[in-house]
Amino acid sequence: MSFRGNYPTKIDEKGRLKVPADFKRLADEQYGEGTKFYITSKDGLRAEIYPLKEWEAIEAKLATLGSMHPARKKFVDTTNYYGQMTEMDAQGRLLLPQVIRESADLKEEVVVLGSLTFLEVANRPKFKAKIDEPMTEAEQAALAELGI
Repeated sequence: MSFRGNYPTKIDEKGRLKVPADFKRLADEQYGEGTKFYITSKDGLRAEIYPLKEWEAIEAKLATLGSMHPARKKFVDTTNYYGQMTEMDAQGRLLLPQVIRESADLKEEVVVLGSLTFLEVANRPKFKAKIDEPMTEAEQAALAELGI
């Protein structure tokens, strides 16, 4: 089972995201109720919400690289800068880290997108403008190689 689809919603005045019901149900079924989450960003443009089990799988892969490997160091520094552990409250809300809310302009209208093993949260108007841009030839070629 994977997280997929788009659920437009809002961030409340305290910076909390109400997790869409379908995503909450899937997280409860797949990871257990009371699941802990790691919320981070790789670029400061979107929040990424990982069930802790999925984030730990990423950390295990990173551990295979030497601690001073430049790619590992950059990834860990970036995701730690934006990152925060959190738990869902009784109303199904997650507090998004302030640093991500500010850098990604996550206030009021957002989209919550399923990305297979995690969720992404983006500013709704900015996201819509981005997807309205046509695919590049390189992007089309990459998908064609997969037969998509």
